[in-house]
Amino acid sequence: MALRLSRLLRQPRVDSACHDCRYFSTSSAILSGHNKWSTIKHDKARNDKAKSRERQIVGKEIASATQMWGPDTKYNPRLALALSNAKRASIPKIIIEAAIARGQGLSVSGQALESVTIEAMLPGSVAAVVECQTDQKARVLQDVRYMIKDNGGIVTPTTFLFERKGRVVMEKKEVANVDDYLDQAIEAGAADITTDDKDRLVILTDPSETKTVGETFSKLSGLSIEELEIFWDPNRDSMVEVKDEEQVKDLEDLLSALREDPSVQDIYLNSIEKF
Repeated sequence: MALRLSRLLRQPRVDSACHDCRYFSTSSAILSGHNKWSTIKHDKARNDKAKSRERQIVGKEIASATQMWGPDTKYNPRLALALSNAKRASIPKIIIEAAIARGQGLSVSGQALESVTIEAMLPGSVAAVVECQTDQKARVLQDVRYMIKDNGGIVTPTTFLFERKGRVVMEKKEVANVDDYLDQAIEAGAADITTDDKDRLVILTDPSETKTVGETFSKLSGLSIEELEIFWDPNRDSMVEVKDEEQVKDLEDLLSALREDPSVQDIYLNSIEKF
């Protein structure tokens, strides 16, 4: 009797119903939570990158409007519109104040700003020119260079892959035909005339003559200037396409980090894709 009881105790207990219950309950809970968290994390990353880019664009509009027509919104409707867009986009007050000061060539503390250009090769073999404005040149050079290196980039000459140009964007007209303004553009000394994605006329010129050509064209055409800038235009034969998904992610993460730096004003790339 004792021997039979001992054998029964050594036999493994089989309870298929409980085993199945434990198996399905545990597996589904882990997978569901993992997928939900991944989705939230990826959505947040995309939103953060979009906000970062939007802040840079709006900040640039504010600085440009201030530079051309001053910081008083009573006499600067373009600045008033830019500030309205900033408020609608929930741009922080400190960024708005910094952009207005930058348009006057000053930092928020009132110090004169100095331009800094940093050249680099980013993930995916994308050449970049990073334009900064700061009252602390040494610190910005150190911080931006470290950020680039820490995210897989290399600080190296790249401006030979770009051409420095001046660009003047005119006010939008309901019907803006480039051919109708070709004579005025030539007389003003423009190198080219085209339209942007908002159907506004865009004058391209030598960087040293940007303001002069823009003002002359404005008088000849009767159109007001909306934007005026000097930029780095990538050479068409040097453009690259980033196909590797991991490199795309690394590039987007680095650009997002750079745009969060208040001293970074513009980032010019020779990539076919827009980042």
